[in-house]
Amino acid sequence: MSASLSTVVATSTAPHVFWLLSRAAGSAALVLSSLSVCIGLLMGGHLLRRRGTDLRVAHEALSLATLATLLVHGLSLLGDGFLPPGLADVAVPFVSGYETFWTSMGIVAFWTLALLGLSYYARGRIGQQRWRKLHRYTALAWVVGIAHSLGEGSDAGQDWFLAMTTIVVVPALCLLAVRWARSLGADRDRGRARVEPAG
Repeated sequence: MSASLSTVVATSTAPHVFWLLSRAAGSAALVLSSLSVCIGLLMGGHLLRRRGTDLRVAHEALSLATLATLLVHGLSLLGDGFLPPGLADVAVPFVSGYETFWTSMGIVAFWTLALLGLSYYARGRIGQQRWRKLHRYTALAWVVGIAHSLGEGSDAGQDWFLAMTTIVVVPALCLLAVRWARSLGADRDRGRARVEPAG
């Protein structure tokens, strides 16, 4: 009885293995990227450096793990027999006929995260200041990725997925809001300093 039951389960699951793998990798990428963004914002805002904490290694490891899980998320769909997508469908925006807008957002988010994340290793050529300015757009790509997961994700309507997303995304969004508020305040102060005459 148990042998026949396991055969039925294996037979019913087998056609969906690649789809399940893609979903799992997508969820993992959402968690990893959110943690990476949190750590990056804490480091960039000097909130941890004052205490002598250096999380660059953790930030780098999380960033690379995010890219790896995103690759699995997209490429595992090539084995799915239900869609079935081609390489262009999972790598080029607006090619896929399945949920074209949301799929394209995910593809754009991946390429942006990949280019900005890997630019860390070319910052000597790019220039430190220029690289820092470019790296700020990582948060925007992360937001686009969240929109993709909520708009297209198979689990987007599930309570567990929404709870997980809230737990990992809200802290990063709060830090991002604080960072943007500080940046706007600093720009406003610089503008006033230019306009006000020296006393």
